[in-house]
Amino acid sequence: MDLTCFKAYDIRGELGTELNTDIAYRIGRAFAAFLKPKKVVVGWDVRETSPELKDAFAKGVLDFGADVVDLGLCGTEEVYFGTKFLNADGGCMVTASHNPINYNGMKMVRDEAKPISADTGLADIRKMAETESYGEKAAVPGTLTQIDNRAAYVEHLMTYIEVAGLKPMKVVVNAGNGAAGPTLDAIEAALKAKGAPIEFIKLNHEPDATFPNGIPNPLLHEQQPVTGKAVKENGADIGIAWDGDFDRCFLWDEDANFIEGYYIVGLLAEAFLVQKPGAKIVYDPRLTWNTVEIVEASGGVPIQSVSGHAFIKERMRKEDAVYGGEMSAHHYFKDFAYADSGMIPWLLVIDLLSRKQTSLKALVEERMAKFPSPGEINSKVADADEAMARVYEAYKADAINEDRTDGLSLEFAEWRFNLRKSNTEPVIRLNVETRANKELMEEKTQDLLALIRQ
Repeated sequence: MDLTCFKAYDIRGELGTELNTDIAYRIGRAFAAFLKPKKVVVGWDVRETSPELKDAFAKGVLDFGADVVDLGLCGTEEVYFGTKFLNADGGCMVTASHNPINYNGMKMVRDEAKPISADTGLADIRKMAETESYGEKAAVPGTLTQIDNRAAYVEHLMTYIEVAGLKPMKVVVNAGNGAAGPTLDAIEAALKAKGAPIEFIKLNHEPDATFPNGIPNPLLHEQQPVTGKAVKENGADIGIAWDGDFDRCFLWDEDANFIEGYYIVGLLAEAFLVQKPGAKIVYDPRLTWNTVEIVEASGGVPIQSVSGHAFIKERMRKEDAVYGGEMSAHHYFKDFAYADSGMIPWLLVIDLLSRKQTSLKALVEERMAKFPSPGEINSKVADADEAMARVYEAYKADAINEDRTDGLSLEFAEWRFNLRKSNTEPVIRLNVETRANKELMEEKTQDLLALIRQ
C-alpha cells in the first residue's frame, strides 16, 4: 500500500482515499515501533473525523505496549507542551489545520517535542506503515489515560508576560470555529484571575466541524475583513485570528489593517531582546532586512535559517536561540520546547503595547514604510526550475549579494527578492522588499511576476 498522505513534515490526506482509520492505526503502530516509547501524548482538532482517527492511532500505540495520554480537543501546541512537560517520549496531533474540509492529517514529534520530518524518521515510519513491518502486538497492551492538561499549559503561557503591567485593552479574537475557542476561554479566565483589564470580543468562537464561516485560514483575503470589521465596530485595540489548530496567529491593528507576519517577527524579536539582551534570534530568508535591523539595533544576534519548522527548530537548538520567527506567522520559543505557538505571540504583543504605552499601528507603521513588501505571491508555472533560471539570468549581473540558503535570494542596493519552489506543486513563491520605496517595490514585483509567468 502506497501511503500518499505522508508529506515532507507531516501527514495530510483526503479522507477515505488517502487517510482513514485503518491507515491511522498503521501509522500509530509504525510510530511506536520507530520510537519505542513508553508514553505518547495525543490530541485532536475540531474536525468530525479527528476523534476516530486519534482513537485508531492511539490503538496502534497501545498495541505496541506503550501508554497513551489523551489531551482531548486542543491545539497542536498543547500536544507539543504536553509531550515536553509530561515527560512523554512522543506526541501526535490529529489535525488538518487550514486544509479543505474533506482532509485530515497528523503532526508528530518525539521526546522534548522535537519534530519528526522526512529525514528524521517520517520516511521510516511511512515504510513500516506501508509494509506493516512493525512486529507483533505486545503481550500486554498499554494503558489509555485522559488528562486535562490545559491549566498547566495556560500557567506556562502566563510566564511570558507581566500581567500586572497590562493596560486596559479591548481585543477582538476570531477562533474561526476551530480549536482555539476553549483554550482562549481558559486564557481569559487566567488573565481575569490575575486582574488583567483585558476585554475579549469573540467571533466564530464555538468549535464547529462544519466550519460554517469557512475553513479557518486568516491568510485568505476573503476572511481578513471579518476580523478587521469587528475591530472597527467595537473600537478595539487589536484583532487576532487563528488557523484551525491555532499554531499560527494573525494580527490587525486598531484601524483594521492586517499586519503581515514579517513585521510581527521584528516586534517579537525586540520584545525578547528587551528581556534578554544579546540573545540570538533565528529568522527565515524570504524577507530579512526589517528583522536584521531590529535585532542588531536591540543588541541581539540575527541568524538566518532555511524556512520550515523542522529547520528552524533544529537551528534554534543548535544556536540556543531564544526566539525564531517566519513570515508565514509561525513563531518558535526556546522556553516552549523550541516549538511554535499561536498563543504566545499575541500575549507578547499586548505586553509590548502595555510596556511602551503605544498602539500596534504605531509600532509597525514605521517599519512597514521603511521596508515595504507586498507579502508572498504564488505563481503557477509549467517548469519551476526553468522559471527560476530565467529570473536568475536576468538579474544576477546587477546583484551585490547572492544567497542560496533557501531558494534564490538576490540583493541590490535598494531592494531584494527571494524566490522559492514549492515542494509539492509547480508553484514559485516570490517575496520582494525595498528600502523605504513603495513605488520601487511595486515596480520590481510586477517586473518579476511578468518574467516568472511568461
